[in-house]
Amino acid sequence: MATTRKRGSAAASRMAESTRLAEADAGAAPWRDWGPYLSERAWGSVREDYSADGNAWDFFPHDHARSRVYRWNEDGMAGFCDATQNWCLSLGLWNGVDPILKERMFGLTGPQGNHGEDAKEYWWYLDSTPTHSWNTWRYHYPQREFPYGELIAENARRGKLEPEYELVDTGIFDENRYWVVTVDYAKGGPRDLLMNVTVENAGPDEATIHVLPTLWFRNTWSWGYSDHPKPSMRLAAGRCENETNTARLFGGENGTPYPKDGINDHVLHGADTVNPEHHGTKAALHYTLTVPPGGSARVRVRLVGVPHPALDADPTAVATQPIDLAEEFDTTLAARRTEADAFYDAAIPVERDREEYRVARQAFAGLLWGKQFYHYDVSRWLDGDPGQPVPPPGRGRIRNGSWRHLNNHEVILMPDPWEYPWFAAWDLAFHCVTLAHIDPQFAKDQLILLLREWYMHPNGQLPAYEWNFSDVNPPVHGWAAIRVFEIDGRTDFEFLARIFHKLLINFTWWVNSKDREQDNLFEGGFMGLDNISPLDRSALSPDVGFLEQADSTAWMAMYALDLLDIALRLARHNRSYEDVATKFFEHFLTIAGAANAGMMWDDQDAYFYDVLHLTNGTDVPIKVKSLVGLVPLRATLTYDGSVGDADLPDFTARAFWYLSNHPEALSLFHTSDVDGVRHRMLALVPPDRLIRLLGNVFEEAGLLSDYGIRAVSAWHREHPFVIRIGEEEASVDYEPAESTTNLFGGNSNWRGPIWMPLNVLLVEALRDYERLTPGALTVEYPTGSGAQLTVGEAADDISRRLVSIFLPGPDGRRPVHGWYDRLATDPRWKDNLPFHEYFHGDTGMGLGAAHQTGWTALVAHLILTTPQDK
Repeated sequence: MATTRKRGSAAASRMAESTRLAEADAGAAPWRDWGPYLSERAWGSVREDYSADGNAWDFFPHDHARSRVYRWNEDGMAGFCDATQNWCLSLGLWNGVDPILKERMFGLTGPQGNHGEDAKEYWWYLDSTPTHSWNTWRYHYPQREFPYGELIAENARRGKLEPEYELVDTGIFDENRYWVVTVDYAKGGPRDLLMNVTVENAGPDEATIHVLPTLWFRNTWSWGYSDHPKPSMRLAAGRCENETNTARLFGGENGTPYPKDGINDHVLHGADTVNPEHHGTKAALHYTLTVPPGGSARVRVRLVGVPHPALDADPTAVATQPIDLAEEFDTTLAARRTEADAFYDAAIPVERDREEYRVARQAFAGLLWGKQFYHYDVSRWLDGDPGQPVPPPGRGRIRNGSWRHLNNHEVILMPDPWEYPWFAAWDLAFHCVTLAHIDPQFAKDQLILLLREWYMHPNGQLPAYEWNFSDVNPPVHGWAAIRVFEIDGRTDFEFLARIFHKLLINFTWWVNSKDREQDNLFEGGFMGLDNISPLDRSALSPDVGFLEQADSTAWMAMYALDLLDIALRLARHNRSYEDVATKFFEHFLTIAGAANAGMMWDDQDAYFYDVLHLTNGTDVPIKVKSLVGLVPLRATLTYDGSVGDADLPDFTARAFWYLSNHPEALSLFHTSDVDGVRHRMLALVPPDRLIRLLGNVFEEAGLLSDYGIRAVSAWHREHPFVIRIGEEEASVDYEPAESTTNLFGGNSNWRGPIWMPLNVLLVEALRDYERLTPGALTVEYPTGSGAQLTVGEAADDISRRLVSIFLPGPDGRRPVHGWYDRLATDPRWKDNLPFHEYFHGDTGMGLGAAHQTGWTALVAHLILTTPQDK
């Protein structure tokens, strides 16, 4: 039975975080300048790859990370840094038996994992506020020696038909022999950071743990530029330099006897590798804590920037005048926690029960902890730095050689801080929609950022992600901008205009580069759906033919509607947007008409398919019932009589002229009167086709799972689609969990699991149809059940299925935890929620990246926008 919750926060507490946000937005106080912007993995990333072959994982492996200086950013556990990452603060741990300090999370590289790269640790983001005045992070650290070698060897042994070998499978947590490590951060001011580390001994015996809060400077002085001098700090504790241990890694001579891993060697082996002169660029506070079974201990650390009232604005006082780490520290900690509770009590509707509230709050937390400082100057990356060896030639031919203009140096919402510690164009759009519910200004700034001149290519393309900026992601930026605008109160027309002007350029790039035949049927490649097709849609040889894609075509129809929507909103305040609104009205109708009239729509199957045009003149529909054929549903726009007519006479007259002279387009334009208001809808899928198409979608033995819409229909489990081209054969079947195909490195799977972003877009599309004629469009749901629901009710049920992935079921288990009893039932584990990249198509178990809260945080958006189940 669902449990209700009550608001209980005082008005002052409810306003505290909102006040800080307003001050940050107005530039009155730099509340966003310090945050959890430190990545959890910098090793194995493209930016750190200076190899000749582009093998990023091998060039900078995990084993090098403790000893080798990074070029572009830093990493650590539970880390904080300033917005331009000059200094970094994170947590180091040692259980007394591990061969290395635990300074960063361990995981497998792409080549090591049987299903792709994968973190092999357990940690969670439990809380965060938008200004990072309050943050909570938790980690379960084994007391036995960490099984690094076993995890590598066993996963290498297992094939793609076997599950990943996880840390919990090793038995290392048996008898509860682990530490529950919780880090709370609270801000006493914009540059007054309190770090509270609590270690709980979950095991049956007394145990000892070493806790090392670590502060260091990002190494910018080794690049060889005169404007990056070497800084220094003084601490009465272990200190060394953030410099590479060249002797250990490469057999050369060290430039300092106190290299980056000096603290590691000193703590573990007693080595003389910390500077006795008490200065350097890296330092750690070393606490050795012995804790009884079931007991806990804590470490309090305070990082203060100057000027600060406690230091009398005297920078030199930091070495002599103590800052309170007792009563004032705990008072501030308690206040920020209470204010965070109050902020989310106001943000999450009170009618949501405690479990939905928990899910939403942890989803927001993961999204906020995913904000990372991102630095990547492609030109310098290609050419090298004056203080470093010259990179091997030809690197630009491997990747990103045509993106020399790209120069990133900002805090960005990442998919996650470990597996995907880099921005991704379409991921970011989804991140911003969820973030807008709690920090609309930052969400708007992020959407604008990706369109700025140092991101967008001069030709108009948006950068996809660092592994290949030239890959093509679905154009969802316009949709995201509209949703953020609406969530923010529908008043920031300047934001809409800034977005619109740049999206015009990007739309033109699409039209000029991804419509090979100039017939309004588009290509685009993998379109972010990776291996959903039997063919690699990004690498099809011209000798074979070319592929016109149902999803690419539908994305472009949706894009035209998004720009029409923005233009109509702006035109009511500035008539100069009226004629461009007409342009997108007509452009949508031409794309939608082509999609419905061509081979993409299969009238017998009532589904949309990609079409392969072979060089011998043969046309082959790729008859896979997948999300590819559902994207056309999202190309909808419903608006009422308040837009157009008398306010926009030129647009209205031109629209009627166009429809009168193109009667074939009338099936794509619909009107209805609701309570005396004329509603209009443009839709690629006409209502009659919609109902037939949904008959396929809502089959529980097909696309409809208990936990949302599958990426590929379960019907293909027994009926795989097979295509033969020359001597080559390719196929798609239903794979509800990880993929067995090697397309895209074998580390992604759109061949059956449930993915949150396209499910959310489908839910929104159905709600658009509902707005046209409330209650009139009904569908059998599920197919074969005999039950009739309106399309809006069906949308709400899909939303609830998606949310249920994270909620306790009748047996008390959350589907996301899958078959792991410890994760699902242990009181210390079961309420710590992972937000995976995707979910098992039959069971809802979390799969892929375990911290991909980026777009999976959309579950919070669903909780806030779906009517309460009655």
